[in-house]
Amino acid sequence: MNPKPAAKLLRELIALPSVNPAFALPKDPRAGEGRVADFLADAAHRAGLDVFWQEVSPGRRNLLAALTPAGEVKHRILLAPHLDTVNGAPHQFKPVLKNGRLHGRGACDTKGCVATYFATLTALAQHGPRPAHTEIIFAGLVDEENGQTGSRALAKSPVKADLAIVGEPTRCRIVTAHKGDLWLRLETRGRSAHGARPELGRNAVHAMARVVQALEVDYAASLRRRRHPLLGHATVNVGTIRGGVQANIVPDHCEIIIDRRTLPDETQAGVHREIKTLLRRHGLKATIADTKDAPCPALETDPSHPLVRQLLRAAGQSRPLGVDYFCDAAILSTGGTPSIVFGPGDIAQAHTADEWIALSQLDRATAILRRFLLSLP
Repeated sequence: MNPKPAAKLLRELIALPSVNPAFALPKDPRAGEGRVADFLADAAHRAGLDVFWQEVSPGRRNLLAALTPAGEVKHRILLAPHLDTVNGAPHQFKPVLKNGRLHGRGACDTKGCVATYFATLTALAQHGPRPAHTEIIFAGLVDEENGQTGSRALAKSPVKADLAIVGEPTRCRIVTAHKGDLWLRLETRGRSAHGARPELGRNAVHAMARVVQALEVDYAASLRRRRHPLLGHATVNVGTIRGGVQANIVPDHCEIIIDRRTLPDETQAGVHREIKTLLRRHGLKATIADTKDAPCPALETDPSHPLVRQLLRAAGQSRPLGVDYFCDAAILSTGGTPSIVFGPGDIAQAHTADEWIALSQLDRATAILRRFLLSLP
């Protein structure tokens, strides 16, 4: 198949804004995945694919487009990129081709994957050859950039597969492990007093400063000793701090939000316990609570899984990789579908002011995906 249709499709997708509503103002015309989903649904119908919709929340739906073989189904492969992007300046929604790179919001994260997966699937449907015993389902997911409600809904549904290939920019490498992510709020309490008599109060910001020191120094050092062969070590980052109302009042409250990247053998409850233990050891007091509505676990898929081995061979890759970021793969995996991460582009370009993807990456990803799908018996 000539892979160039993926580049043409990507230009069209960039020109259709699909900003996650969490990052847009109310009634922002660029918000929502609906324009992209409808555009792809029309193209899927024209290609002869079976099209289904999965309601996720009011006005937001996952798009499912299936290529089903005429004979017995021996394998089901799920191609699962997300349709939403972060926001950007107006010029970023106008695709620009320069020096073999296509620039625009979502080019890398992750409309490049959408274009690769969808163009490969529709080409097989229209021009063949079709896999004789493999059902291939394209799942355009909503809300990956915020709450992963799209992948969570799909994971809870009856739609299961032998392997999910989740679209993220991996430079066309096969990824079988990624870190999980916890966002935790820690709060310290004090007693307010006039700034002229600070000895009459108890400064919650000062207490929090000691908590931050314990987290960023002692706790971070202990995490560096906890290593995974593909993911390296776990991490902690104090991302925000808020406390006090004005300079001449002793603050009675302070809070921080921390980002804790987890390894596959770590649990949410376990992280809570170890932070509480850290605080007790330092004689500190703070409450701790999760800020995310649902867990974001780490991913670890067995690289010896037969389909994973076959995909590695198709990519010419001897061993899988791991990545630091969290994505939909872990959600689908916990829902019962073994999952890996694969796609064109470099994560370093994601969310940047000048997001781009090399067209050569689209060509390579398309060739790998097609080779894998046609290798299935």
